[in-house]
Amino acid sequence: MTMRATWNGAVLAESDDTVVVENNHYFPESSLNREYFTGSAKNTVCPWKGAASYYSVTVDGQVNADAAWYYPEPYEKASMVAGRVAFWKGVQVSAA
Repeated sequence: MTMRATWNGAVLAESDDTVVVENNHYFPESSLNREYFTGSAKNTVCPWKGAASYYSVTVDGQVNADAAWYYPEPYEKASMVAGRVAFWKGVQVSAA
């Protein structure tokens, strides 16, 4: 099934190859519409997935800070999320 992540009327990512972990769809990095993403200084740590980094999303001049996250070097038991990005903070993820 093709999944789509949207915010503020823009398609941020679309893929038929998402991985669901803890009810979050992780999209392949290659599926991101990069024009909407900028790096963020935010970092967090998940006890079993590792250190997360974030992207902020900008659409039509509106910024959704830290709205996407990824694990640059996930722990081995979370290897399924390597090279993938998930969303929160109002980003809608639904079937396309």
